[in-house]
Amino acid sequence: FATGALAALFDTLQSPYATSGNREFGYSVASVPDVTGDGLADYIIGADEDEGASGLPNEGRAYLIRDVPNDSCGLLFGATPSLQSGFNFFTNIGATGGLVEIDDQGNVIRSGSSADAAFPDTLLTPYGLAVLPELDRVIVTNSSMHLEEIFRGVTYQIWRLSDLKLLKTAYLDPGGNHYGQISPEEPRLGPDGAVYVQTLGCGIERITGFRDEEPKSQLVYSFPGNWCGVPTIVGHYLIQSVPETYSLMVVDIANGAKPVEVARLKISDTFKPHWTGWDAKTQRIVVTGKEPRLFLVRMDPATGKLSMDDAFHDADGKPGFDFAEREWPHGWKGSGLPHGVVFSR
Repeated sequence: FATGALAALFDTLQSPYATSGNREFGYSVASVPDVTGDGLADYIIGADEDEGASGLPNEGRAYLIRDVPNDSCGLLFGATPSLQSGFNFFTNIGATGGLVEIDDQGNVIRSGSSADAAFPDTLLTPYGLAVLPELDRVIVTNSSMHLEEIFRGVTYQIWRLSDLKLLKTAYLDPGGNHYGQISPEEPRLGPDGAVYVQTLGCGIERITGFRDEEPKSQLVYSFPGNWCGVPTIVGHYLIQSVPETYSLMVVDIANGAKPVEVARLKISDTFKPHWTGWDAKTQRIVVTGKEPRLFLVRMDPATGKLSMDDAFHDADGKPGFDFAEREWPHGWKGSGLPHGVVFSR
């Protein structure tokens, strides 16, 4: 049974998706493994008459709740049943993957598994990596692109590059908000030799100590909202796409333990940025997001200040390139949604 803040939750919190009443929220309660790895108790709470995400009557929904020590609770996730697989956000508890090195012809040179016996119930599927040849190290984040398990990525791993041997698995720092570490994605090497990791919880984790196999992660900054996307580091500035503010935000990481915001650029009132990529030759950042348009942004490497490159525009005269309803060279007509972008050499 539930006590403390969790018990009080049933008296004060209605189902987040209910249109009326509590929709049997709290009908069933079950404890689960520490999904987020922050040392706090996690529970699944059922609401068997909840409309759910599809709006079907009495479809039902299960909620993943964290019992926070300061007499409060946090909703982490809600899932609706699937006609094919039932409730499925724990189908891959203990899922693992690995790293594979291939040559220019696509031949496998070596590979290694991310499985770690000390983390049997933890999601260990590699997502992003930072390769550090001079240190013979690879820093890997473990996360998922599947919504069913998107909140279960909370670890990183240290690998030896020369033979792809897994050296260490460690939890990220949950910080004071207890969610900034969730879903680590893109690691970037900083000017101070530390590795900075962006998370979907909009946190920036700073990893040090990986040279001596005694890594430490610290949540050093939290941006507003969630679903923060792909970051870029230019000099001692980290540029982060922040959908909550419809903008790119720049923090100075000269003091890596205490980043400070120095600039931001709002793209528009509707455009939620996701991807960023820097080109040192043209001094431009390419930006994609949740709309069929791509932008180029100028950055002053001395100050971190951002400005839109208005000279890069489509036939409509507006900044950026429009991917909506175009005739493409291969004969197809329709809209494209740009995602990952790199500059050619």
